[in-house]
Amino acid sequence: MTDEPWWRGAVIYQIYPRSFFDSDDDGTGDLKGITAKLDYVASLGVDGVWLSPFFRSPMKDFGYDVSDYCDVDPTFGTLADFDALLKRAHDLGLKVIIDQVYSHTSNEHPWFMEAAGSADNPKADWYVWAKAKPDGTPPNNWQGNFGGPAWTWHPRRRRYYLHNFLAEQPDLNFHNPEVREALLQVAAFWLDRGVDGFRLDVANYYFHDAQLRDNPHAEFSRTPPRTYLFQWHVHDKSQPETLDFIGDLRRLTDRYPDKMMVGEIGDDDPLARQREYTDGPDRLHTAYSFHLLDARHATPSLFVSAIEAWKGAYGWPSWSLGNHDVPRFPTRFGGEVPTAAQVSGYLAALFALRGTIFVYQGDELGLPQAHVPFEQLKDPFAMRAYVGGAGRDGARTPMPWSDVEPMAGFTRANQTWLPIDPAHPGLAPSVQECDPGSHLAVTRRLIALRKAHPALRVGEVETLEAPPSVLALLRTRGDERVLCVINLAPKATTFSHPALDGGAVLDTGLSASLSGARLDLPAHGGAYVRAAAEG
Repeated sequence: MTDEPWWRGAVIYQIYPRSFFDSDDDGTGDLKGITAKLDYVASLGVDGVWLSPFFRSPMKDFGYDVSDYCDVDPTFGTLADFDALLKRAHDLGLKVIIDQVYSHTSNEHPWFMEAAGSADNPKADWYVWAKAKPDGTPPNNWQGNFGGPAWTWHPRRRRYYLHNFLAEQPDLNFHNPEVREALLQVAAFWLDRGVDGFRLDVANYYFHDAQLRDNPHAEFSRTPPRTYLFQWHVHDKSQPETLDFIGDLRRLTDRYPDKMMVGEIGDDDPLARQREYTDGPDRLHTAYSFHLLDARHATPSLFVSAIEAWKGAYGWPSWSLGNHDVPRFPTRFGGEVPTAAQVSGYLAALFALRGTIFVYQGDELGLPQAHVPFEQLKDPFAMRAYVGGAGRDGARTPMPWSDVEPMAGFTRANQTWLPIDPAHPGLAPSVQECDPGSHLAVTRRLIALRKAHPALRVGEVETLEAPPSVLALLRTRGDERVLCVINLAPKATTFSHPALDGGAVLDTGLSASLSGARLDLPAHGGAYVRAAAEG
């Protein structure tokens, strides 16, 4: 369709392995389960899948605490199971990118166990160690993402070690060249195995300030819920040396044909940092931030600010409304009972953006945030930062496949690792496949349109003047022009533009009425309209 790399403008489907499909009836999803459902994934029309971690792990943070980067955790199967998954995906025309968690390991990783044994062993400097202050307190004021200081005392080493997340996730010392080389070897292991790329977890966290300077405190009008938010994170992440290591990874990846890296960027200024990490041929192929993922209101200005931040950029952005770390977008944006029109409108806004699009499992079904009682929570962050609600677990519950089978068709076990929300089976593929107006049908149409129209997949983007509730974008590629117009409010409105006159409304599944140069937009309605070429 275009001469662009496969990932540029692609739609990639994120799979959270624990919760996708259980093949061995133990209540937890696995690699064979993913393989069994790849036909469904391919039927969406997506270009590839991103697999969240399936590596050996004590599962204190459900796979983001890796104890062996080059093996599969028995929870999910074996390396042979992964190879079979990869082959089946490739046979179906799907690319496969896998999570790589380089910032930190599990405290049960052999590297850390050796490093913690003494101050003079070969891996003693593979992690970040620091002396206590004279009064025994941590070496600086850095706070961890999951609450409390980012330092834990180790009695054997008689030093504090750094962990930006759980105490069971010690940070690797990227100032040590042996660490960087070891991680490059990990990347090569999976590239040699045939993966199509990497999603790099917390890609801007690799290096820390070697001087361990205090972070400045942040001003706030209301006390934040987490101590992490009390400061600007100037010294504990996003250090300039990180870009040098990104360059090493890029050079390694570029030695393999058609591979890519997408980085997860979390920062105080997310859009600027997202752009910085893709700004050159020696940086990430693409990156996403939490600009959309952390948002609680789907306003036109939210999407316009994302577009404006990337004007004139060298790099290429990625966007998503949902993933395993945030509440599901229908609830986050639409409240406890979002309407079908709301969900379709949010998806249409996402797919109208210039960039690579990530769809989290269940987003295509419009799944709302699941209810998980406190006593059934599994996520350590959800429990430590509990203020009511299911936190990250609400987006991690098992995928519903059926409205009539026990356990929503996810497993034949009597219990699942997280409970299935009673509202989810009614939104299962078995229900939506037969409904041409379903969330599933709308998602398939939007994906198909991006494939069929280069303007939508890789074209330029221009924001148009519109009523306050309307997101209006003009996507162009060569002579092709597509107007994407979505009303993000619960009140009907109109939008007019000369390019609409004589245009053809594309089949998105959204509702709107075109008359000449005017679109009548119902609440949360919209349209993609292919305009005639200028001149």
